[in-house]
Amino acid sequence: MSREFEAAIVDLSHDGRGVARREGKTVFVSGALPGERVRARQTGRRRSFDEAVTLEVLERAPDRVEPRCPHFGQCGGCTLQHMDAQRQIQAKQRVLVENLARIGHVEAASVLAPLTAEPWGYRRKARLGVKWVEKKGRAVVGFREAGNPRFIADLSRCEVLVPAVGERIAAISALLTSLDARAQLPQIEVAAGDDTVALVFRHLQPISDGDRRKLVDFGRTHGFAIFLQPGGVDSVHALWPESPTLEFSIAGHELRLAFLPLDFVQVNTSMNHRMVDHALALLDPQPTDRVLDLFCGLGNFTLPIARRAGAVVGVEGEAGLVQRARDNAVANGIGNARFHVADLCVDLHGEPWYGQGFDRILLDPPRSGAEAVVRSLPLEAARRIVYVSCHPGSLARDAGILVHERGFVLRAAGVMDMFPHTAHVESIAMFERS
Repeated sequence: MSREFEAAIVDLSHDGRGVARREGKTVFVSGALPGERVRARQTGRRRSFDEAVTLEVLERAPDRVEPRCPHFGQCGGCTLQHMDAQRQIQAKQRVLVENLARIGHVEAASVLAPLTAEPWGYRRKARLGVKWVEKKGRAVVGFREAGNPRFIADLSRCEVLVPAVGERIAAISALLTSLDARAQLPQIEVAAGDDTVALVFRHLQPISDGDRRKLVDFGRTHGFAIFLQPGGVDSVHALWPESPTLEFSIAGHELRLAFLPLDFVQVNTSMNHRMVDHALALLDPQPTDRVLDLFCGLGNFTLPIARRAGAVVGVEGEAGLVQRARDNAVANGIGNARFHVADLCVDLHGEPWYGQGFDRILLDPPRSGAEAVVRSLPLEAARRIVYVSCHPGSLARDAGILVHERGFVLRAAGVMDMFPHTAHVESIAMFERS
């Protein structure tokens, strides 16, 4: 079988690749869109499918656009810049609906209009890889390469990172190239608050005084807070300024939430504002309601809910995030929110909040979903559940449990474009007692 071939693209895969059929076998073709005919080269062979990359687009799809980023195709940070933004979100909506039907065997009574925001310069949290390349005589900074995650894409800029960082990738590379420790810096964490942008430099060996001075000067020149990470998460500490503060607001709720550079926060500021409003509208907490917020993090949903509900309980597995949530409640003058630390993937019968009974529940789990919770949590008092998901497959599985085993109806579901130009599907669903 020739490694180069022509193919008609008939679908889009869950990870943003075109889908073709060749001699009875499925082929996933990077860089191709449904409705196109392409010339491609085979790059991988599996038992049930092959992989290929587009060499030439012979017939273009009407929704193909010119990627804004010069590194698109090499960098694995984005997979859909060649697709019209509106068509991207439509494709994600289709993925959600298909997952609900195929995995959960459920159908939403109403499909919500997709939630979107500015698709460029949105990403306030990221991990950039760093590699000293002797042959190039400089440090390469970027995301992992598309199709070859062992290598780091050599970026000069990034169109999806917040501009304070995305427009300074080349400057960061030049800084790292100048350091004594340039071969001992494997990654940089980016964390942007509303007023402060932090760069956390992971280093494998102690940093020299000269390197420290260069990092501080870079922070002063470009307006970055500089942190160092010599070991695990707990080793992160500020280099300059002495005590930088990272905070973000939630528009319309009179809230400012403080966080640490490695804390989980929603990556897209404007989408987070819209998502919180969207979730609260679906949850519709009343002044007499007790609300349970599971996987609550540092209070992104819990504290806005507390502004409307009688009482809210937030539960999260990471103790540091729970402490930040408590601190954020105090800082914002909220007295009707209580927070607990608990592993939400195990038996919860012994937890003090477990049997208290809640009128409404919000779930915002990681990619693995909330199967243990939706199977075992006492839900008899709950009239409404809102589920915020970062993986349509786990949402579909848990929706099936809620509908077929726990007596709920899936009233509405839709997607939210938290990660434009990627195949990542963020979604939301609302369930009511049947």
